Amino acid sequence: MKSLEPKLLLATGVAVLAASGIAPYDRMTWFLEVLPVLVAVPVLVLTARRFPLTPLLYRLLFLHALVLILGGHYTYERVPIGNWVRDAFHLARNHYDRLGHLMQGFVPALVARELLLRTLPLRPGKWLFALVTASCLGISAGYELLEWASALLLGQGADAFLGTQGDPWDTQWDMFLALIGAVSAQLCSPAPRTASWRAFVAKRKRPPLSFAHRPRINGARCDGMMDQLKPGLLGKTVAADSRRIEFDFLNEQLL
Repeated sequence: MKSLEPKLLLATGVAVLAASGIAPYDRMTWFLEVLPVLVAVPVLVLTARRFPLTPLLYRLLFLHALVLILGGHYTYERVPIGNWVRDAFHLARNHYDRLGHLMQGFVPALVARELLLRTLPLRPGKWLFALVTASCLGISAGYELLEWASALLLGQGADAFLGTQGDPWDTQWDMFLALIGAVSAQLCSPAPRTASWRAFVAKRKRPPLSFAHRPRINGARCDGMMDQLKPGLLGKTVAADSRRIEFDFLNEQLL
């Protein structure tokens, strides 16, 4: 990923966020809607050098931030493009909030997937799929609890933030769409284990440590020492190298 791109995404996102704060429909609703952006941006900036994400993930996070910011400025039930879709297709409500909850599952799923692949000894498969899906449903449930708490604290002042628009099943729809987003994101993700993955690993992975390269003490090879090191230090090194190779592979596929 070129170093200029994340800076452009950051600068554009901050500019749009600042503009959205100018005369929003409801100041409290604006703050609650853009709160995830206010939390995520400093985290991404502070970890950009030590733990950079893949280019696609930075771009999707930027798009997700735009969805949240736009909803915060107008409130979800008043976003103009949602009103246009409602009128064009003769819908009963503004469905822009459905897009927001779909993104709430789609983008966090890719974030969770990348974090789990790079920090834990997990590989693509059913357990990774289940953990990522459960994580996204947990995020969605947490957001619904936040809406519930805001309703208790603010009363009618939280109506714009809740955005139910008279739908008694709004909470269930929100979590269902987050589930669809999480599953769709994982089904669309480039999965290692393909021929291109195996070729990439063969090109990048270090050859196994041979007998000739084992350390010596006073001219004698330390076979016993190496056997003790393998499950410990060497095992951690190999795991770290594998995660780095997988990150590089995703970068190559998604640039």
